Amino acid sequence: MKLKGTMVLELTDEATGEVESVTEENMVTEAVNDILGMNPMGVFYSEENLADVLSWNGTLLPICPNMVGGILLFPRTLEEDAAHIYEMSDNLPVAYASNNVNTTANTARGSMNQTESKALENGYKFVWEFTPSQGNGTIAAVALTSAQGGQNAYGSLVGDASTFLKIKKLDIGDLGKAKQEVLFEAVEMDFEKDLLYSITFADSSVRIRKVRIPVFTIGLNEKLDDSTYTVLEDHAVPAETFLFLGSYTKYGEFLDGKDGYWYGFSNQANSSGNARMLWVKISKADYTVTEGEWTLSNARLVAVGERDMEDSYPERKCRCCMRNGYLYVPAYDKKGIYKINVANSADVALVAFGFTSKMKPLCESATCELYLTLIGDLIIGGDFQVTADDMVIHTQGSVRLGSAATPLFQYKQFLVGWGGSYGNEYRHMYLLTPYLATINNLSSAVVKDANKTMKITYTLTEEA
Repeated sequence: MKLKGTMVLELTDEATGEVESVTEENMVTEAVNDILGMNPMGVFYSEENLADVLSWNGTLLPICPNMVGGILLFPRTLEEDAAHIYEMSDNLPVAYASNNVNTTANTARGSMNQTESKALENGYKFVWEFTPSQGNGTIAAVALTSAQGGQNAYGSLVGDASTFLKIKKLDIGDLGKAKQEVLFEAVEMDFEKDLLYSITFADSSVRIRKVRIPVFTIGLNEKLDDSTYTVLEDHAVPAETFLFLGSYTKYGEFLDGKDGYWYGFSNQANSSGNARMLWVKISKADYTVTEGEWTLSNARLVAVGERDMEDSYPERKCRCCMRNGYLYVPAYDKKGIYKINVANSADVALVAFGFTSKMKPLCESATCELYLTLIGDLIIGGDFQVTADDMVIHTQGSVRLGSAATPLFQYKQFLVGWGGSYGNEYRHMYLLTPYLATINNLSSAVVKDANKTMKITYTLTEEA
């Protein structure tokens, strides 16, 4: 079955009544087929001891106006590739709308005209409207998205939880503490190879475990509840300088540099003076390490993370992330985030927020907490985002994840992470909702301003 989409965008000048109209046809991406055709880690299956699973009807089905039920408007054109289902952070949406009426104060969001929008015999007709104060900016491309993705895109001051749609919460409490620790210390997943990499520091060594975990293939003796993963390799790499600082609480974090190396960092929070940080760089190819100690002049940092695997339940709190060769660590006063070049520790910059962050985790406050995660090239924090060019976006700061120890690992629209809270341990999976279901580049960009209303009529039909 082939889908055809036609969009008519109309800008009406409130003073003169002049109408500027643009008509374009779209291309359809793989976004909907990915959701319908993929089942990583059996996310859409219901196993025994299931805690929580998404109800498809009313949330994702019918496809229109649910899985395809929102719209995103971009300031620059989009790459016309069926595999291009997320845009980079240098071209975030300037406007969007969902499958309902916007009753919030979010001026980037328009409303669906629920009278004119309707199911057709062979498709769906969407009609969205934006008042003079809504959706203003340059518009060079339009994309259909999910109903959730059209609520706040990647997050706004009105809301940011709609970016992550929980599709499964799986209790792994009966797994045993030792196996839970391996999952909670995960730093990388290779979905297509069914591999997970878990790293910690213990007994003067960096301990790296390569784990087979069922994602797209399942063995004859494996299940889908994480209880049968297999440790394929277990390496203890001696370290002379690096260690987790601290006594009772161990301070440190391991991250995937996405450059052929894993990195470890350890520091204790400092409200004044220079920051002391230990670091280690581990080759993924042969597990060789380089390590050292930095003195970061006038940097006032929170601790990059905390570990405690000696208690009755595993604990990990992650407060940092890496992007393009830089370590990002929030400032102690919560007014910015430090950007540290891991290849040149003299290259340290403070990216100011312009506000004081709540500096709360993305998840529920608990024994495991995740404060920063990288989605594509966008750093997402509790109530802020940092784009690839270090522009800061202030968001609401709502709880949007369940208990989380690990960063979110992404495969197409799917996000997975592990975490626990005082003995309640889970694997969570989410759908990243602001995907590009279609791509519709305008032949020439238009400008929506406070003198104009905007109406978008988007018809999506099934062709034989």
